[in-house]
Amino acid sequence: MLIDDVTIKVKAGNGGRGAVAFNSTKMNLGPTGADGGDGGSVYFEGVSDLGSLNQFRYKKKLAAENGENGKKQFNDGADGKNLILKAPVGTVVHNLSSGEDLEIMGIGQQLLIAKGGSGGKGNFKFRSSTNTSPTEFQEGASGEEYKLRLELKLIADVGFIGLPNVGKSSLLNELTSAKSKVANYSFTTLEPNLGAYYELILADIPGLIEGASGGKGLGIKFLRHIERVKTLFHFISAESADPAGDYQVVRNELGMYNKELLEKTEYIFLSKSDLSEDGEIKEKTIALEATGKKVLAISINDKNSIKCVEEILREIIKQKTANV
Repeated sequence: MLIDDVTIKVKAGNGGRGAVAFNSTKMNLGPTGADGGDGGSVYFEGVSDLGSLNQFRYKKKLAAENGENGKKQFNDGADGKNLILKAPVGTVVHNLSSGEDLEIMGIGQQLLIAKGGSGGKGNFKFRSSTNTSPTEFQEGASGEEYKLRLELKLIADVGFIGLPNVGKSSLLNELTSAKSKVANYSFTTLEPNLGAYYELILADIPGLIEGASGGKGLGIKFLRHIERVKTLFHFISAESADPAGDYQVVRNELGMYNKELLEKTEYIFLSKSDLSEDGEIKEKTIALEATGKKVLAISINDKNSIKCVEEILREIIKQKTANV
């Protein structure tokens, strides 16, 4: 099960308390209380593993290490260890306590989420010409504490969309080393699957149904994954009795969720074309071309049609390279 929306609480470490101590060596009397260590901070680090938010399924409260208390003889307390939490690239960190939103956009990128408290001063820092034996000290400052909502939005070059059971996963497996589950029933894909075609990231988005933008089926949970996809490959099954109607169902749901999705570059594929007669394929292709877009009939069992898809992908790679 993919966790892509979860709420957690994080707390940075508290600073250690400053020490009150005095030198017991004759002829060298005076305060020797050292400072407390700083508390550890909480960071998020971007990783490629889509399932890394699963660690928060049951563990909802996480804390960095507190700073160590100061010691005698000028020995400062050790700083607390930072807590570095892994999150998939594309995760939006909504700070529900402060209202701030941060995004993890790259592998290895680190975001400071909660800063550790500063260590308190020991009594050595309070000495003066009029106070040679101070007993004052400072408590460590509290670390920051926040409630966070982590929302994963995939970042991919090409997103495969369409109604359930239209062959998206099969094509992803054919083009990449992905091993998406494939079967002849609705909602085979229950979570997004990624594959790499050279430098392109391809995302198989779970099938949408009419009413998805209102929560039906798998609902809007996966519509948000389409927001950051640059190009859409829209699949309509050649077995459909109304391919143009199927196309419009998905387009309507995209528009109801976010009209900007309708502006993305889109390619239409009449999939599973090997399961229909040539005359029927031609008729359904003409019906879909009434949308004003080019339609390509494909089948994973037809190597020529797969080569046509690869040509489109290579063109997208050229455009991507030109924009770098």
